[in-house]
Amino acid sequence: MGALLPSETKAQGAELVVSNWGGDWNERIVKGFENPAFGSSQLRIVHDLAPVPERKAKLLAERRLPRGTVDVTWLSDADAYEMNSQGVLETLDVSRIPSSGHIIEKFRLPYLVPCIYGGVVILYNPAKIPTPPSSFADLWNPKYAGRVGIMDQIYFNYIYAASLANGGTMGDVSKAFPALLDLKKAVQPRLYPSHQTLAAAFQSEEIWISANYSARAVQWEKEGLPIRWSYPKEGAVFISFGAGITKRARNTEAAYQYLEAMLQPKPMGAISVATSYSVATNNAELNPEARKSLEFTADQVAKLNFVDYPYAAKSDPKWVEWWNKEFKA
Repeated sequence: MGALLPSETKAQGAELVVSNWGGDWNERIVKGFENPAFGSSQLRIVHDLAPVPERKAKLLAERRLPRGTVDVTWLSDADAYEMNSQGVLETLDVSRIPSSGHIIEKFRLPYLVPCIYGGVVILYNPAKIPTPPSSFADLWNPKYAGRVGIMDQIYFNYIYAASLANGGTMGDVSKAFPALLDLKKAVQPRLYPSHQTLAAAFQSEEIWISANYSARAVQWEKEGLPIRWSYPKEGAVFISFGAGITKRARNTEAAYQYLEAMLQPKPMGAISVATSYSVATNNAELNPEARKSLEFTADQVAKLNFVDYPYAAKSDPKWVEWWNKEFKA
């Protein structure tokens, strides 16, 4: 069953407030999905754009209101777990999202419609490292001393990678901490504050190897950076992004229309190509070249490492403190 066009349905009002990241991310969502799906309809999409900590704080503050100011919110899978556990997100009525049956089974969540996914993999400069790295443990190789890049904002992914490379799990990362201190001694990794500064370091050949999201490698390679990515034998660390409906939404009917329209084959393919992430449905429109470039193989999907959300939520304050006081010191 296909989605009803926005013009064929009656929304509760003519405005839908969508909370999302700003910058080029939102521009890609607007271009690839929102404008084609809703540009000619009577429904007006209003964007509430901010970094995710600010958006989560706002959603939490509005839990006590009869009606909030946000209808639909875009989040990562981990942030969505947190918001759901805090009573922010609606449990979705899948009968109102007919196309949800096309979501890949292992990516489904009761409170979020996943759109795209990827994984933390190994990024490397093939001119400097001709043989593709095969393990997160390659980051510890002394011959890359001074050439390993670490991005501060995704500290938790290096904790996961260190755990997996040293016999730990996603649900017990205790082995990661001594391993990361060994990384400091073995290769003196360079720390960067953002994706952009990490990319610049690859461009200048200041660094040769890192761990980061597969989509970043695809994007940066398109932009001409000397980067390839390889899938670690431990399996990539999974991440997905999608949209959910807030419990205090003013326009629930239009919010369901938004989710159903997003899941149509053409917008799902467009968002995947625009963001360089793999697509979370089995019927997206992707040309063969894009599918080969963006999609994980069945074996790679099978080996994805999923976050233990309760464990991560409980442990993250300690991880942040350790990272800042011990690893960055």
